[in-house]
Amino acid sequence: MKKLWLLFLLVSGLAKAQEPWTAEPIANISINQLDLISFDTNDQLFASNENGDIFLFNAKGERKNFFSPPRQGKLSQLEANWTVNIFSFSYDLQSYRILDRFLNPISDGNLLLPEVNLAKAVTLGNNNILWIWDESDLSLKRLDYLRNIVLDSQPLNLILGNKQLDVKEIREFKNLLFMNIPALGVFIFDNQGNLIKQLDLFGIERLCYWKEHLLWIEKGIIFSMSIATGEKSPLLVTPDAESLGIQIGQEVVALTGSDQIKLYSIPSAIKAFN
Repeated sequence: MKKLWLLFLLVSGLAKAQEPWTAEPIANISINQLDLISFDTNDQLFASNENGDIFLFNAKGERKNFFSPPRQGKLSQLEANWTVNIFSFSYDLQSYRILDRFLNPISDGNLLLPEVNLAKAVTLGNNNILWIWDESDLSLKRLDYLRNIVLDSQPLNLILGNKQLDVKEIREFKNLLFMNIPALGVFIFDNQGNLIKQLDLFGIERLCYWKEHLLWIEKGIIFSMSIATGEKSPLLVTPDAESLGIQIGQEVVALTGSDQIKLYSIPSAIKAFN
């Protein structure tokens, strides 16, 4: 009986998710070799290509600025959700850069430090901190980037019990650190790097936050998972089968495909979701 009830809930949820996405896109943006995208708190969209160039668009999809770094290299991280700064990190170059909202460089540095041998994933944290996943010793490290001092190091192979830790991305959100390991799930740490919980969310490329949930696209359907409970829910069918990635701002949502970004007003099915 319990299995039948769970099956009923799943079928009901999927049926609800079949609501048509009727809105037309606000804008269609084409970028050759499109790679990463991120919204700031004013619904400006920042997008990078595989050379590490960064494009700035407003909420209507109009291009407003462009930044090309002196040393080009694919970005592994692009974050615009901070109040003031834009953060980028390149694994290929083992370097990071902080820009203002007009794409003017503020600070940059390399991560070839005595205490850091191979930074695979890096994210900006509060209080002048960089979180670093050092693949050489499978450790999570906190770097004071103003003083260039590693504050502490947490060996995660001992905590997670797995030597194959292929970390795709780390992100700080509401004073918590999220680590995306597609083969193992999403791990959540406190602001000192202590493991809090694991979410059974597998195979996603990039983390997308909406309220207290994570959003992603799976087989043409936008799904949500509660950060607090791990509950998974289907929300809405994507407007076309080519949509592979999703990022969401304050009033605008971006769906990405091959070299293409489509901007929409946030659908009511997502906006009303708590």
